Amino acid sequence: MRVLGVDPGLTRCGVGVVEGVAGRPLTMIDVGVVRTPADAELSHRLLAVEQGIEQWLDEHRPEYVAVERVFSQHNVRTVMGTAQASAVAMLCAARRGIPVALHTPSEVKAAVTGSGRADKAQVGAMVTRLLRLAAPPRPADAADALALAICHIWRAPAQNRLQQAVARQALHATNATKGRTA
Repeated sequence: MRVLGVDPGLTRCGVGVVEGVAGRPLTMIDVGVVRTPADAELSHRLLAVEQGIEQWLDEHRPEYVAVERVFSQHNVRTVMGTAQASAVAMLCAARRGIPVALHTPSEVKAAVTGSGRADKAQVGAMVTRLLRLAAPPRPADAADALALAICHIWRAPAQNRLQQAVARQALHATNATKGRTA
């Protein structure tokens, strides 16, 4: 499974590609950030994020895109920019028919470090260890993007089984209801 992780942001949008399957060693394919100037017009910044993500999708051809789910912050301006960059990443993936998964920051931290309250340094250290890198990716947005991809690779099989079980249960309930009315 090849996953593009996206840590959305307007100034620095972290992107990282990881390949592997749960239970096996993972491989980092590439990591970086899509940058936009803070003084540029919002529409131009969003366009730059879109162009950067499209370039990553073209180059790496991921099977899935994992995006950090936007969470409430005190700074509304920051959360708006994050949400807008997140929407751009989801749009780019959807345009190509690539499935998108959203993971909360605490879900990613728990998957990678074992604690949903881990700090950025702990996440960076675990990403470095899990991907057998010489040093933590910089800036932290890049490490966070890799953590998102790792989280998705590890959680996707369980999430797929849960979705299939829910679908089977719904089908069973529908069939049971039809049997009662006949």
